[in-house]
Amino acid sequence: MKKLILFFLKPLSFLPAICMMYIIYSFSAQTGEASGSLSYTVSYKIVEIGNDTFDVGISDDQLGYYAKRIEYPVRKLAHMTEYFCLAIAVSFPFYVYGLRGFPLMLVAGLICVGFAAGDEYHQSFVDGRGPSKKDVMIDSIGAFFGIITVRIICWTFLAPFRVAQRIEERARRKEMARRQAEEREMERQELARFRAAERRRAEARRFAEERRRTELHLDDDHRRSGAQRSKDNRRPRGDREASFPKSEREKPVRQASRVKTAQSKSEKPERAVKRRPSQSHMDSVSSRPRPVKRVSAQTKP
Repeated sequence: MKKLILFFLKPLSFLPAICMMYIIYSFSAQTGEASGSLSYTVSYKIVEIGNDTFDVGISDDQLGYYAKRIEYPVRKLAHMTEYFCLAIAVSFPFYVYGLRGFPLMLVAGLICVGFAAGDEYHQSFVDGRGPSKKDVMIDSIGAFFGIITVRIICWTFLAPFRVAQRIEERARRKEMARRQAEEREMERQELARFRAAERRRAEARRFAEERRRTELHLDDDHRRSGAQRSKDNRRPRGDREASFPKSEREKPVRQASRVKTAQSKSEKPERAVKRRPSQSHMDSVSSRPRPVKRVSAQTKP
């Protein structure tokens, strides 16, 4: 509701600027004679108020003389005052809409200078009046002082409120960032727990699958071994032995031969060492008389 009210009230901030532009246009639409008469009247009134305030004792003729002398400065000061007020009226709505600093000065200055140039061009169509570059310069100076005044007012009165608002906004953003960080941390922890649970479930499924496959493999092995044993029992022994590979069949024989060889080596007595007979022994043997072989008569042919 507050935002809706501000949405409709913000455009109303341009009304003072529009009213000020209408007043300046009305003064510019006066003829030269009416404008000069008005300037003289204002100048005379200023001199008269000064005479009464300071009690100088100036006569009526001297009042008219001094009024004519200050008429030109009063006219130019009136120009500066008009555009000073116009600059304030133009700068305020832009400030309300969030324009700050140098952009505010630039936009408001361009609007005021452009309106001053248009107003001088408008005076070229009025009797007894004409455009003047000096008036545009004077109007621009008044607009510049108006913009500076707006900046000072905003820095003095509105800046503390804006600073407090910024501090509050910064605190709100920090709080929001902290909450978002906590939410992200909670989401990260929840995701980590979910992934850990998923890994545990996957490992459990994998373990169950491996166990099931192992059990199936063992069942198949038992079934095959049982079928092989029953088949071997039904066949003769020779066929059963022939069914084994040659290496398997010869394996017991080789083991038995190895065992027998080891036993024979362990039980075999040590052989007598053959000694070479000495020379004396050989001489004694050669000196012995050899027996004569007798041949019986029966054995003769």
